[in-house]
Amino acid sequence: MTAKLFLVAISLSLLVVAGCNKRSGSTVQNSNKVRVGYIGLTCEAPIYAAYEKGFFKEEGLEPELVKCSWSTYKDALALGSYDITHHLVMYFLKPIEQGLDVRFLAGIHRGCLRVQAGVKTNIHTIEDLKGKRIGVPGMGTPPFVFANRVFGVHGIDASKDITWKVYPAGELGLAIDKGEVDAVANAEPIGSLLIAEGKVRNIADQIMDAPYKDEYCCEVIANGKWVDANPDTAARATRALLKGAKWVETNPRAAAVMAVEKKYLASTPELNTVALARLRYVPSVQLAEESVHTAGREMKVAKMLLPDTDTEALAKRAFMHLPGVTDEWIKTIEVEKIAGAQVSPDEDIRLIAALIQKDSGDSCCRRKMFDQPDQDAPNLADPDAPCVGKNVIAGQD
Repeated sequence: MTAKLFLVAISLSLLVVAGCNKRSGSTVQNSNKVRVGYIGLTCEAPIYAAYEKGFFKEEGLEPELVKCSWSTYKDALALGSYDITHHLVMYFLKPIEQGLDVRFLAGIHRGCLRVQAGVKTNIHTIEDLKGKRIGVPGMGTPPFVFANRVFGVHGIDASKDITWKVYPAGELGLAIDKGEVDAVANAEPIGSLLIAEGKVRNIADQIMDAPYKDEYCCEVIANGKWVDANPDTAARATRALLKGAKWVETNPRAAAVMAVEKKYLASTPELNTVALARLRYVPSVQLAEESVHTAGREMKVAKMLLPDTDTEALAKRAFMHLPGVTDEWIKTIEVEKIAGAQVSPDEDIRLIAALIQKDSGDSCCRRKMFDQPDQDAPNLADPDAPCVGKNVIAGQD
């Protein structure tokens, strides 16, 4: 795919009618009601925690969780199908450049994306990936965007020097085993699983490598018109999500188990714990704003933004400060510490991976457990699925 085709593909996504578009366009002022969008991902744990632990209600809000599909998530937020969520900075910057009216508000977590090479290859550096075949869960997905950004700053033209191959996220390891690709770009929990199984080595890691380790991959993001009409509600909703993030950081095992038991996502408690414990849920405002600037600069170098885009102006337009949402306030957040809800540094994820591999479910069920809704098919994301309330999702068998 050429850089031009990549830009066209991202542009066309803005024209899609959102799959969760039943109640679009609402900007009611001074409302205590807030609609929080989610897809069903491991990293969305702060959303689930804020809802289940009552953090929205502590802020005087009446939350409604809105389940949406990945393929229309950006458009659904811009069209007002839901008000606020947290999501990937790099996934939204291109649409914002093109006029999508959404705002980043604070940082949620760091470290969910990786580029990994097969252990049987001679690939040890980013430069070694030039001319190689790389498996991704979809063109334009966050792992694909992250890989493009990494290549751009290392002098690799991703549109010419890389052969991209698309696989379901749960089959990236199989593609490595069969020698169909030399490396893969993925998100949690796939990255941890492949490392645990001894299939890959990390080449670029958001949680270990500069500058990615010092920036947020996911931030609170909201509909621009809604924020302008409801700044106080937006601030309270953001605080609830940041408190949720701190609760997840303090109790990763409990957060992972809750997400599975409440049926927010298809996984196992063990696999979800491995993935969630690796992410750093240390919320921030200043660092979140700096992350938007850094991502914009590097995406421009990687030709994912237009050549004449002023990335500093783009970042200033994309990030918004809200009253009462500050790093000083974040320092005052106190959350419970549940006994046994932590993951010790010496826990061997290979033991957990072995447990996962003993699962006796059929191949379809296992694929759902490993896949993330970051591609068109086959996965859990149904582009035609209507928005439904969380109580409906939780009640499904």
